[in-house]
Amino acid sequence: MDRSLQSTHAKLVARDIQRLTQSPTESNSFSLLGGACVSRVEIVGTIVSRDLTPKFLKFGVDDGTGCVTCVMWLNQLTSSYFSRWDPATILLLASAARKQAAQIRIGAVARVRGRVGSYRGVMQITANVAVAERDPNAEILHWLECLKLGQSCYRVRIQS
Repeated sequence: MDRSLQSTHAKLVARDIQRLTQSPTESNSFSLLGGACVSRVEIVGTIVSRDLTPKFLKFGVDDGTGCVTCVMWLNQLTSSYFSRWDPATILLLASAARKQAAQIRIGAVARVRGRVGSYRGVMQITANVAVAERDPNAEILHWLECLKLGQSCYRVRIQS
């Protein structure tokens, strides 16, 4: 198995994220059609839905090839997961998450990075970073990068 993409955010379009399959050897990895394994992804698209609760922000990103659900957790101050972390770090994380959540508005173009996973049989992204893009060409540039990376990096070549 190729582990070169495990610790990086793979730039993918929504269609590729929806086609990911669970890796047979690792529970937190997913396989691309070309054979490479990923656990973190990056997508750029238009925000088409937004549901804000006290614990999380759930939003949909549509890049023209499909729509991917993204979840950004906002409960850093109350979650037991962060109980052993430094309080200053938790405050910083909570503040950053709230600021990023405020930028996510329906109709805005956003860049989302995070861990990919499956929830109730549907692929979703647990977002670490979600920022509104100001560059009008960001979505097209992301598409071009996805095409180039798909041809050069994401396909596993069998050495004979």
